[in-house]
Amino acid sequence: MADWTHRLRLRHLELLLKLGETGNLSQSAAALNTTQPALSKWLKELEEDIGLPLFERHARGLRPTSYGEALIEHARRIAGHLDSARDDLAAQRAGGSGLVAIGTSGVSAADTVPMAVARLVKALPRAQVRIVESTMNLMMPQLERGELDIVVGRTASEAPDSLLCGEVLYRERINFVCGLEHPLAVRRSVSWDDVYHYPWIVWPEGTPVRKALETALVAAGRGMPQHCLESNSSILNVTLLNQTELLGVASHRAALRFVRMNALRVLPMRLAGIGSVSMYWRADSVNRQAVALTLEHLRASARVGARRIGGDGDEQDLEETVHRSKKADLAARSR
Repeated sequence: MADWTHRLRLRHLELLLKLGETGNLSQSAAALNTTQPALSKWLKELEEDIGLPLFERHARGLRPTSYGEALIEHARRIAGHLDSARDDLAAQRAGGSGLVAIGTSGVSAADTVPMAVARLVKALPRAQVRIVESTMNLMMPQLERGELDIVVGRTASEAPDSLLCGEVLYRERINFVCGLEHPLAVRRSVSWDDVYHYPWIVWPEGTPVRKALETALVAAGRGMPQHCLESNSSILNVTLLNQTELLGVASHRAALRFVRMNALRVLPMRLAGIGSVSMYWRADSVNRQAVALTLEHLRASARVGARRIGGDGDEQDLEETVHRSKKADLAARSR
């Protein structure tokens, strides 16, 4: 059988992706300025070349088969890589040092990633940097498709795609946090009954920080409150915590960073378990200067953070964080 990939063109990838998106021949043809008969003929010839059915035909349109889904996913990756190559070369043509697209979850958005980007723009002032904050379950597929170059967040419980590389940057605990004026902000000790007295804002189900919280609750013989707000935005969480009596949960480094910014307070309460934060990237992207240098700066920023907070957030470190919270609170109240 001849190699059908030799007949594929970029235009064909667009056709395939549009068919997968719409599930409709006429809509896809109109969107791509072709005719329905021409599109139908091309799809039939492609299936014959491959020797596999890519779409099931139904009265309401087309539905990808398992083979079609696999090919569409490959097409997404190729399109993502091409978009990345286009933008990277455009940045270099404009006199820059290339492009790097970084995805960060809330756990690393307040500390490690900003520190690394600050180092990067100092070393490569002309680099074009794109930063996206989202959840790991959304960003990892974007990384696989080439829409992102690096993703930083809680370590995935499942092994990543075989085309991806991963590296643990650091390990840390999680903390309960509250706004500056919260009734618990100045308490010397806080119990489980105290935190259950107030509503919570938590990360969405399935996210690493949410899983860490659920693990801590199980270890304490507790359960999630029946009514919780859910948010995957660090900035939104900080604002809500300071406008309400909500309690939230943050990774230790993020909590410490917000304390130093006088944005939040950490509750003096130990939560069980330690999670890890990792960075992920595609092996084929490290030959780009901006990507390779960003990886190095992420490692360096993680080491600096570990020295600054004293490891993974042990008992002494928690006490120091709470002490800083109270000190900042007293200073704010005296002004």
